[in-house]
Amino acid sequence: MKTFVLDTNVLLYDPQALEKFEEHSIIVPITVIEEIDRFKKDMNETGRNARQVSRILDKMRKGGSLIKGIQLQSGGTLRVEICEEKVLKMLPPELREERGDNRILAVAVDLMAQRPDVPVILVTKDTNLRIKADALGLSAEDYESDKVSIDSLFTGYASVEVGADLVDRFYSQGWLDWPAGLHPNQFVALSEFGNPGHSALGRLDSSSGRVVPLRGVGKEGVWSVFPRNREQSFALDALLDDEVKIVTLMGKAGTGKTLLAIAAGLQKTAEENVYNRLLVSRPVFPMGRDLGFLPGDIEEKLTPWMQPIFDNVELLLTGHEGEKRHSKGYKELMAMGILEIEPLTYIRGRSIPMQYMIVDEAQNLTPHEIKTIVTRAGEGTKIVLTGDPYQIDNPYVDAESNGLTYVVERLKDQKISAHITMTKGERSELAELAANLL
Repeated sequence: MKTFVLDTNVLLYDPQALEKFEEHSIIVPITVIEEIDRFKKDMNETGRNARQVSRILDKMRKGGSLIKGIQLQSGGTLRVEICEEKVLKMLPPELREERGDNRILAVAVDLMAQRPDVPVILVTKDTNLRIKADALGLSAEDYESDKVSIDSLFTGYASVEVGADLVDRFYSQGWLDWPAGLHPNQFVALSEFGNPGHSALGRLDSSSGRVVPLRGVGKEGVWSVFPRNREQSFALDALLDDEVKIVTLMGKAGTGKTLLAIAAGLQKTAEENVYNRLLVSRPVFPMGRDLGFLPGDIEEKLTPWMQPIFDNVELLLTGHEGEKRHSKGYKELMAMGILEIEPLTYIRGRSIPMQYMIVDEAQNLTPHEIKTIVTRAGEGTKIVLTGDPYQIDNPYVDAESNGLTYVVERLKDQKISAHITMTKGERSELAELAANLL
């Protein structure tokens, strides 16, 4: 039996965390409830989570006194602990300042002193608080309920060396029977033993269980875009497959994630009319210092956040050298209702049928936020999530706990999903050097 002391950020990250510690005891310092109260009026995901935590605790309160402790459905117990002044004085002088983190630390240290035989563990997503706890001889852990090991994360494809006859047969008959071991829609790079130049690219077809060739992009490409490497070929195959309802593209800056997704979306909406609209969105997280409140109407306020998307759309419409590839600009496409660009702030409560939906910078979303977005998908909608797990601006997630890696791991065995990890930069030689060396 262990005792877990929860920090505020754990409950703001996952309001259901109270039921995820099995048979162990959970301590919520009264300071945590006070801090949650400060967030409850925020009109963002943190505010919604704060209100949900308050409702959960209020419902639990009806089952008994939170101060004395109540039984949880998971088999453990929950208790709210008050930090008295004499408890705060147990900390070193440097940590006795009236701060929420210090009071949470004091509660954990007091519990450890009361019951030396029961392991006390502070659970927090605050790195500095874990360091302080360790300095006091207190066990501290990150909240890892939704964590996925980034080193062993599913890449979406496999490189396999085979005999020359198998590569030739794949080209001649157009498919290969494949033994178990691949995930649905996993891509395969076949190459001959000792002769990597004799190769072929394929994908495990979920319905037949066979490896089949990738779909071609034709002479005109996908909205005039052609794949420059095998990972981009894999990505376009998944993006253009209407049977695959959710695609995740993960990779460093410059690998072409967003550009390929938007190109495929325009192809499927403006050219093939498979979907009614291309909806492109991204979370509003600034890199570096925030600009604060911006003047103007809603369109003017959103322009700085949506500018990377505008840049990609404009590139697709005008070409690399500035020649006009298509007569319509992105504003005209928006006026016609073919293209819609908006922040994720307004996604909650919507139902989105028959749309090609792209969520850029998805690594800045929590698993709960990703679930909220994906559950908005109506009949016939396809969702594409793109991002780089090593470029995160959200203080509540990291490379292993963000929503993008969570989706990749949870959906890798589903027939309507596909994933590709992209590693080769194609933006420019300079961008590739910066991504690799800086």
